[in-house]
Amino acid sequence: MESGRWTLVFDGDCEFCRRQVHWIQRLDKRGVIAPVPFQVADLGRHGVSRVAAEQAMHLVTPTGEVWAGAAAAREVLRLLPRVGLLAWIFEVPGVMWAAEQLYRWVAKRRHRFGCGSPVCQRGRPERRPRDSSGERGLEA
Repeated sequence: MESGRWTLVFDGDCEFCRRQVHWIQRLDKRGVIAPVPFQVADLGRHGVSRVAAEQAMHLVTPTGEVWAGAAAAREVLRLLPRVGLLAWIFEVPGVMWAAEQLYRWVAKRRHRFGCGSPVCQRGRPERRPRDSSGERGLEA
């Protein structure tokens, strides 16, 4: 990790995730965030397991502190000059909890937002075989 740069660990195979990282890079005029796909990141160096990296993005500070999921999103907002003021919303009681629930909901359904990676596909409902009436259902 470069001195003074924050490392954003994300799913590099996920099209939805790559779009979010592209948006972050466009707003990061100072170049303080270094996005790194978890597939090539030294996860052990950051204290992040592969399972955790598959479930949420992680933001690692230059000093090694790690935030995940909605907390990482909050810190990313704080680092971006044009949208940094939006981070205050996370300080409102209950908002961080709701943001974490929303983050998990979206993360489990990334396949619905244009991701075709194997990690994203794990969140897809599996199709049941047709029953005797010819109907096919979805598993939750």
